[in-house]
Parts: sequence; structure tokens; C-alpha cells
Amino acid sequence: MSGTISVVMPAYRAESYIGGAGRSVLAQSYADWQLVIVSDDGQDYEAILAGEGITDKRLRFISSGGVKSGVSAAKNAGFDAVTTDYVAILDADDRFKPKKLERVMAALADHAIVSTALDVTDTAGKSLRFVGAGTDRVLTAGEHKWVNLSMDSMIAWDRRRVDGRGDPKLPNMTDLDFLMRLYRTSATSFHIGEPLHDYVKQPNSASNASGFTERMLLAKSTLRERLAEGSYPMADPGAVEGIDAFLDVSMAAERAYPAALAKNPALLFEDNIEPMLQRYRASHP
Repeated sequence: MSGTISVVMPAYRAESYIGGAGRSVLAQSYADWQLVIVSDDGQDYEAILAGEGITDKRLRFISSGGVKSGVSAAKNAGFDAVTTDYVAILDADDRFKPKKLERVMAALADHAIVSTALDVTDTAGKSLRFVGAGTDRVLTAGEHKWVNLSMDSMIAWDRRRVDGRGDPKLPNMTDLDFLMRLYRTSATSFHIGEPLHDYVKQPNSASNASGFTERMLLAKSTLRERLAEGSYPMADPGAVEGIDAFLDVSMAAERAYPAALAKNPALLFEDNIEPMLQRYRASHP
């Protein structure tokens, strides 16, 4: 499949790692892309990348229009600047595998939304685990999170068929908020089971900060309330039930995680939630 795909990358205090993300886009086997880097901190990321030897005519640099305006606001600014039919997201601390865009573009020929499995890594690139690995398959909106149980910035989509803007006021779970908005006009997505997206766990991540569990519980509770109120109309008739059930289990996993982490400091949240999801599915065939 031919066509240009835009990669939107929000950047906030990303000086120390954005080079890795940028190089991963430059290394793509699919060359017809543009990378839109959205500064949300007033930094000159063009100069920062040039200082690492990263320059390319396919790189675009814009501003969110603010400082620390939030991930959703920065992404929305990037989406507004995009003129291509196809869009993907890459967080500034993550990386694409070399064939990510090639595989995604092939799938977008027949599907409005495409996700890929994740390779969860440390900052040195050591693989910690996979999420969503397995066979390629079509997922309904209600099934999506049960496979892609971690973050949702591995998404690509066809703007002619689906579109969305995240809620800038939502402090956490912004990826899921955006994903549900995409599913308004498409009941299904296509999931590539090969881990083509590196989800890099940063040691200074907000998830390690004090009070993060409470913030995540509040965000997930807010999303469940919005689902119940009908704020996320979706084309899949089973979407609300499936996503709400996932969030219910996810909130239980959030509550259990601090104690589990105290026992095993190397435990990932994905390791904590996955068996809980499996037990729920076994008891709700």
C-alpha cells in the first residue's frame, strides 16, 4: 500500500531520550512518512535532534501553544497539523521496530484502526515482556483492551474513516479516552501480533510517583462514569460492556499493585493485571 503516514510525537522534557525515538522512525523500512514533533515545553527539539546528528526533510516541528498543557492537548495540536490520511502515534520515550510502519500501512488498506503488540523494555533496550503478542486478528472495540492491556500509543488509523481528539482535562488514561473516540465510527480494529512497538519503562515515570495509584483510580472511575452516561458512543454494540469490565479489573489491579510491588520490586503493572484479566475471563465465559 502506498501513501504518506504522519507520526505524531508529543514532547515534554524529552531531551534525554527523544533521539532514540527519532532514530527509530528514520530506520523504518517504509520511507513515506513525516514525523510531527509537538513541543509542549518550549524546547527547540529541532536543534536538540540536530545536535545528535538527526536531521531529515521529513521532520516537522510545531508547538502545542503552551507549556505542560498535557499529552492530549499536545497530541491534538499534532493531529490538527496533519494533512495525510494515515496517522500513527509515537511517544517521545518509545521506539518503533524497523518494520512497524510497513506492517501498519499494509493493514490500513483494509482496516480503519490498527494496533500492534508491544515489546516492553527498559531504557537500555532490554526486553522485559511482550503485550498482545500472538496471531494477527480482528478485534472488536469491546475486545481491544483485553488484548492490548497496557498503553494505547501503538495505534495507527485512517483519518477518512475514524478520527478523534483526546480530552485535555483528563489527567491520566488519555490513550484510552482517545481510543474510544476512534471507535465511534468503526466497530473493529486489526491487531498485529508481532511486537513492533517498544514501550520503554522510564525509571522516573509518573507511575513511580507518590499518589499515582489514587490518580489512576480517579481517572478510571471517571471513564467508567462517562461510559455509563453514554459519553462514548461506539459502533460496536458490546464496546461499553467490554471496556467497563476491563476497567473494573484494572481498578482492582491498581489497588493490588503497591503491595505486590513491595514484595517484588521488579514486577511490572502488566504482570500484575494480566492474571487478573485471565481469571475474570475464566469466570465470565
